Amino acid sequence: MLYNDNFFKEMKMEGIQVSVEKTGTQKDISIIKVGGYIDTTTSSELERALDSLLKSGVFRVIIDLRNVDYISSAGWGIFISEIKGIRERGGDLKLANMIPDVYEVFELLEFHYILKAYDSVEAAIRDFNRADGARTFIEEESAELDSVQEEPENAETEIRTSEGADEDVPEGLEEKIRKIALDHPSWGHGQIARELDTDRYGFIRVGKLTIWKLLRKMHLNSQKQREAIAGRGNG
Repeated sequence: MLYNDNFFKEMKMEGIQVSVEKTGTQKDISIIKVGGYIDTTTSSELERALDSLLKSGVFRVIIDLRNVDYISSAGWGIFISEIKGIRERGGDLKLANMIPDVYEVFELLEFHYILKAYDSVEAAIRDFNRADGARTFIEEESAELDSVQEEPENAETEIRTSEGADEDVPEGLEEKIRKIALDHPSWGHGQIARELDTDRYGFIRVGKLTIWKLLRKMHLNSQKQREAIAGRGNG
């Protein structure tokens, strides 16, 4: 049996079901099973379950999304906000069993560069059990969250960060991101980041999460939104 009922806890509220179970040879992997909708009204239950695990020293977590039909920005924000701290403590947070509609949004937002997704809980567990491989993966994926890299000698703009702080946003960055997004509505966050790091835009290096936040602030975080606004501008 995959799950141990001795460690089973279940919490329910309208629109979401959350349960926490432990598995692994040393019972050091926690599985959070979620069902329903994860949005601003229900995400607190998931956040509470994850926070409880982290406070108890559990940093190897699998989120089983088999029965989740929808995840809003509030839901994705829970995973994104915790992942760096989890990996710095030698753990990881893995997503499993996303349905196609949810995975499509996950990939569209380019969260696959930050979070690892698996077709099944069993596959996620196997990855945890590959100790050496898991350690390498943690180091590589944690690097994706480093919002600052050394600038080339001809860089005109430097963005500095401190641990736990957001990136300092250079003056005019929001407008530059807006222009790129509307000129190329189909581009993802990675492509926008690469375009910013060119002579045309002053060799600005900025993390994908900062781009995501600014696009969301401008209501341009989806291709559909960008195409609609770009279309009005060309009309």
